[in-house]
Amino acid sequence: MFIEYTWLIPVIPLIFFVIIGLIGKKTPKEGGLIAIIGALVSFVLSVLVVYEFLTGPAYNGGIGYVTDAVTWFTIPGGFTLTLGYYVDGLTCVMLMFSSLISLLIFIYSIGYMHDQGKRNRRYFAEVSLFLAGMLGLIISNNYLMTFVFWEVMGLCSYLLIGFWSFRHPEGDVASDKAASAAKKAFIVTRLGDVSFMAGLFVLLYAFQSLDYVSLFEPSAIAAVDSNLIILATLLLFGGAIGKSAQFPLQDWLPDAMAGPTTVSALIHAATMVKAGVYLVARSYPLFVQSADVMLLVGLIGGITAILAASMALNNMNIKKVLAFSTISQLGYMIMALGAGGYMMAIGMQENNPALIAAGAAGYTAGVFHMFNHAFFKALLFMGSGSVIHSCGTEDMREMGGLGKKMKWTSITMLIGSLSIAGFPFFSGFWSKDLVLESVMKASEFGPEGYIFAIIWVLGVVTAFMTAFYMFRMWYMTFGGPKGHATEHSHGESPASMTIPLMLLAIFAFGSGFLILFGLDGIITISPDAITGAFTVGMHDGHGAAHFIEELFTNPYTYLTIVLALLGIYIAYLMYSKFSVNPGRFNKEGQSRLYNALEKRWWFPQLYDWISWKFGYGIGKGVDYFDRNVVDGTVNGLSSAVVGSGESAKYVQTGNVGNYASIVMIGVAAVFVVALVFIYFMGGM
Repeated sequence: MFIEYTWLIPVIPLIFFVIIGLIGKKTPKEGGLIAIIGALVSFVLSVLVVYEFLTGPAYNGGIGYVTDAVTWFTIPGGFTLTLGYYVDGLTCVMLMFSSLISLLIFIYSIGYMHDQGKRNRRYFAEVSLFLAGMLGLIISNNYLMTFVFWEVMGLCSYLLIGFWSFRHPEGDVASDKAASAAKKAFIVTRLGDVSFMAGLFVLLYAFQSLDYVSLFEPSAIAAVDSNLIILATLLLFGGAIGKSAQFPLQDWLPDAMAGPTTVSALIHAATMVKAGVYLVARSYPLFVQSADVMLLVGLIGGITAILAASMALNNMNIKKVLAFSTISQLGYMIMALGAGGYMMAIGMQENNPALIAAGAAGYTAGVFHMFNHAFFKALLFMGSGSVIHSCGTEDMREMGGLGKKMKWTSITMLIGSLSIAGFPFFSGFWSKDLVLESVMKASEFGPEGYIFAIIWVLGVVTAFMTAFYMFRMWYMTFGGPKGHATEHSHGESPASMTIPLMLLAIFAFGSGFLILFGLDGIITISPDAITGAFTVGMHDGHGAAHFIEELFTNPYTYLTIVLALLGIYIAYLMYSKFSVNPGRFNKEGQSRLYNALEKRWWFPQLYDWISWKFGYGIGKGVDYFDRNVVDGTVNGLSSAVVGSGESAKYVQTGNVGNYASIVMIGVAAVFVVALVFIYFMGGM
């Protein structure tokens, strides 16, 4: 009975967005409490829907999903687009972490945004709309609805990143930066959105539908030209690259830190930047039709993971370190989906069940890492917000020694750092090792499988970098001697901020253990051996013994553990014990590599160059066409009319003789034209 009301999950925060916008200033906390109530109701309804689905017949022996829809509109030619919901294992996982984390962030916002006064009405209205967009995307039953909510998230991220673009607490320069960051995020992600939209046109042309059920039907896939499916998946992946900040469109995300830290937590931990990963996972039945497409997906993920991790190595801004780590971890997820899809595509071609199962494990690893990442990244961002709230700066060089003043924040951020670093038994350890295991497994198959061995190396090096830069951040913030900002710190944050941190710390530590209790049975994908129909979930997971054996009998697991511990130890020597001078390795900040990392491998300059050379050039061309062709034609016609009028006025003499002469001349001219016409037509 609750699944029938799945559509209410995004509608509730949408309603509260309207209420806060209209009467928010007359409500407690300028709409803050109303926003929390909306998020709470959506979370409770999500729990009820997930419970009913997992205990219902569709999951337990049925078709694996529940869907319902009404006709949205019909396009001439037989295309019908629907409005509805689609609940399966992937939907359940996404609903749970997005709604829970959003609720905690809303509660945390009461403390973090307490000094914003009347501006909180705008903030809480926009985050409620943001939540509606995230939840709407998750439950959508077709690509068009997904795209609509995808764009709602894009709009809200633009508004919230630029929240301080009108009046930043640090002055006009900071306001300008916030405005620029919002525009950059909006424009760069639009590139991906255009690709996504083009993919939808290709799918609509090929399948005459955008509904998931219709598109994922094996007979429908078999009836469509495979080249069209490859084209569509490449275009969809272009959308994922933009939204999830993958190479080469990764540079907008670090700049998006200009918004409030709570917004950063929403963007990085909930659904916004994970939407690209979700799109690839949701579209798996289409993506696995080509091994080459999945190879490209895996390669983009591997490049992104190591590229973003390298940029975090020497960054001094606590939020930007976390932003680079998000991009890097998203690369891990994309890498796992690519490796799994590659094996599944080859397995389907060779009718090899073992290889298909290995591919399903790659899918599970990618989605599982997305699940774990949501908790520890929300924790880390909100922890950084607690630090900034206390110190008034984002520069880690001004921090240090905060551990004694901010006990709960330091402990919870330590848990988050251990988790993302892949420290044994923390949540990131389980999923990161599954990701690397899948990538290594993929290297054994197909003519281009060796490329996955290269991607695996990128992933392992990234694991070492992650451990190092996360503990560099932690030691610079909480360890060592007191920094200038620490001297003026207000101490620990209020309970409205620290309690969400504690709750998230529990998940950041323990969510990985869910893989031992059947979570993989909910999120894995299983193509039916007879019909070929893809189903997410349906209990096709492994037991706890399988994962424990796989992890601890695999020598590569120990290699990544050693690298993680080594990264933590080196960070300790450099930034806590100070027995190793980091300047020895970068020529005191003058080495070329150090400068390259500091300049983000010159990607911002590349973006600017492309904008000037192409964007500005195209703009000038359009301006020229507008001025000389469009405006020129209009101006020419108007000038001709005015000129004709000016000439005709001289005929208006008021003299009857002149008029009679003009009439005679006209009649004679018509007579001459008629004779010429008759002559050339051969006579009467």
